[in-house]
Amino acid sequence: MEFNLIITGVGGQGGLTLSRIVGNAAMVEGYSVRIGETLGMSQRYGSVLSYLRFGEEVYSPLIEEGEADLMIALEPAEALRNARFLSKRSVAVINAYPIHTATTLVGKERYPALEEIREAIGKICPVHMMNFQREADRINPRTLGVLMLGYAYGRGLLPLKKESLLEGIKLTLREKFWEINFKALNRGMELAGF
Repeated sequence: MEFNLIITGVGGQGGLTLSRIVGNAAMVEGYSVRIGETLGMSQRYGSVLSYLRFGEEVYSPLIEEGEADLMIALEPAEALRNARFLSKRSVAVINAYPIHTATTLVGKERYPALEEIREAIGKICPVHMMNFQREADRINPRTLGVLMLGYAYGRGLLPLKKESLLEGIKLTLREKFWEINFKALNRGMELAGF
């Protein structure tokens, strides 16, 4: 078994933390885990991309183009920017909550419509797209990644046990953040109809 996960978003959204939660959860299950990251300007709003691979024997963190099993996109334009990792075998879970960058705000670049993003990625693989940010905001805006993780788990897109994900949260975050993230994980699962 080998599983390739791409987590993409912009700085400040918690993508790197999310990759560590999943990585810790996979290690709890005894998998070999490799994490790699490409940071644009990972302070506010630069592109952030995490590669996470786990399985019996995994040596490199890098995921080849078209080799992702799952993409969790915390920001919709970033899903489009990283669509090269997707193929027929992939599934994309996309947060339909645009974060405009300086270049789109001043009109230098056009931000693609959400429908265009869904359509473009839908030509490659199945897409689950909703405003996950709105749901996370009801709990705490910083729980977005964990809420989306719960959704992916609830849809059967992640070959890990729920107990391991809870353990991953405990191993990654300080104790005062556990409860709120458990709540977000459960809410994501509810949204998936789990």
